[in-house]
Amino acid sequence: MNKVERVDRVLKGEGVDYPPISLWYHFGVQHADGEQFARLTLQYFRHYDFDFLKVMSDYYYPAPVGLDAVHTREDLERFTRFDVERSDWREQFKALSIITREIKGRAHFIDTVFDPWQSIRRTLAGEAMEHLALEEPQALHDALDRVADNLIAYSKKSLSIGASGIFMSVPAAREIVSRELFLTFVKPYAMKVFRAVQGLAPMNTAHIHGEDLYMEDCLDFPVSVLSWWDRGPKGPSLESVRQRFGGCLMGGIDQALLTRRSPAFMKAHVREGVRLGGNQRFFLANGCSIDTWVNPAIVHAVVAAARVPPGGAD
Repeated sequence: MNKVERVDRVLKGEGVDYPPISLWYHFGVQHADGEQFARLTLQYFRHYDFDFLKVMSDYYYPAPVGLDAVHTREDLERFTRFDVERSDWREQFKALSIITREIKGRAHFIDTVFDPWQSIRRTLAGEAMEHLALEEPQALHDALDRVADNLIAYSKKSLSIGASGIFMSVPAAREIVSRELFLTFVKPYAMKVFRAVQGLAPMNTAHIHGEDLYMEDCLDFPVSVLSWWDRGPKGPSLESVRQRFGGCLMGGIDQALLTRRSPAFMKAHVREGVRLGGNQRFFLANGCSIDTWVNPAIVHAVVAAARVPPGGAD
C-alpha cells in the first residue's frame, strides 16, 4: 500500500496497514522566496518519510498598502478584494507548484489557511479585534466578508495547483476568543470559506485551534477531516468526537511533548495514540505545530512507532 492509497482508503473509511502519519512546524522563511520554501518543505517531507504533507502558510495575509494598524472603521474599509495571484501570495503559489511537480501521484498534500478573523488579527489588528467587534461591528463584518472572499480565491487557486485540500485554522477556544465573538465573527466566515471549497478536494480539514475548545460549535463544518489538540489537557478525546462527527479525525500526538520526552517515551505515546484513533477514518498527527528545534531522532522514532503493526515490536 503506497502513500496515496493509504490516505485514499482512510478517506473512504476503509482499513489500512497503519494510519497515515505526518508532523509539521513553521520553517520561519516568510522572508524568502517560494523556491526556497518549497525546497525546505520537500526536504523535510522526504527526510522523515511522512505519509502526507501539510504545507505551512508562512506568507502572511497581504496587508493593505500603507496601513500599519487597524483601529477604526476606515481602517477596516481598507481590507478590499484583490487579485490573489498578483499579491504576496504568489510565492506560496510558486512553492505549491514546485511541490505538486515533485510529489504528484506519490503523496497527498494539504495547504494551510488561516480563517478570516485570524487573517486580520495576525496581519494588522492583533491588539484591536475585540475593540473593533464592540465599537465597529458592521465594519468588521464587512471586512471579514471581503477577507473570506480573498481566502476562497486563494484556496481555489491552491486546489487547482494540486493541493488535496485546505487545512484551515479556526480559533475556537475560550482562552483565545469569547464564545459570543466566536459565533458572531469567527464561525460564520470560516463556514463561508469551507462551503465555497466543499466537494472540490477530498481532504479539506478544519483545524479547531486552542485548548479549551468550543468543539460542539464546530462539528457542522462541511469538511472531511477535523484536527485539534486531542491529547492536550482539555481534549476532547478522539473517541468523544468520533461519536458525533462522521468524517475523519486527525490527531493522536501531543505536540507539546516532542521536545520534552525521550524517544522511548514518544514511541509508547504514539502507540497509544494509534489505539485511541482506531482502525478507520484516522490520520495520526500533532494537535498543533511542533517546536522547530525538535531532535530529528524523536521524529524518526515517532514515525517508526506509528508503523509498527498491532502487537508488533519496534
